[in-house]
Amino acid sequence: MKKTVLKILLLTILCFLLIVPPVMALTLGDRLLKQGCKGEDVAQLQYRLNSLGFWSGKVDGIFGPLTKNAVIRFQKSRGIKVDGIVGPQTLKAMGVSKTSRSSVGKFSARDVELLAKLVYAEARGEPYIGQVAVAATVLNRVKSPDYPNTIPGVIFQKVNGYYQYCTVSDGQINLTPNETARRAVQDALAGYDPTGGAIGFYNPAKTSNAWVRSRQYMTTIGNHVFYK
Repeated sequence: MKKTVLKILLLTILCFLLIVPPVMALTLGDRLLKQGCKGEDVAQLQYRLNSLGFWSGKVDGIFGPLTKNAVIRFQKSRGIKVDGIVGPQTLKAMGVSKTSRSSVGKFSARDVELLAKLVYAEARGEPYIGQVAVAATVLNRVKSPDYPNTIPGVIFQKVNGYYQYCTVSDGQINLTPNETARRAVQDALAGYDPTGGAIGFYNPAKTSNAWVRSRQYMTTIGNHVFYK
């Protein structure tokens, strides 16, 4: 009896996996997008449209009328075929390349949202470029052999018993990020790094830490000094 139930359960799971398409695993550029599409790639499209100034509505991964209208406005502004469909020509005009697709595709939607939470917690009062810069420093740490190679690993890393980001220790990391923070993360994932390769930042008015102040200076954006 137990074996029969187990077989039925396994068959049910298999059928579910075959029927339900893994749309959430898709990255912008993996397929043609039009009204009615859903998934992570649609959310990335909405992030990009919003960051470019073509409001596509709430970033929810659903290609509805607002998103279609935003695509049409974008296509008109770039002088390309106006059809409300996101294909190779529209993607190219948006600056979406194989490189940017592979960069975004390395991380899960959960990891990207966690990075947006850190950006919101650390830089919600900073200029937009400063928020992109904070996201970029985390990604630079992920790439560095001196730090963990995942976004959660970097954000929750402890050194000598202390978190690397004060907003993790004080709980602000649990705040819900706004769309500006999410757009900043998408720009950083696409390769935009206003810091030139920094791996950290600090507010000189709020820290006297000798170690960070001894690091190689990269740039100052808003209230943050970025270092390498």
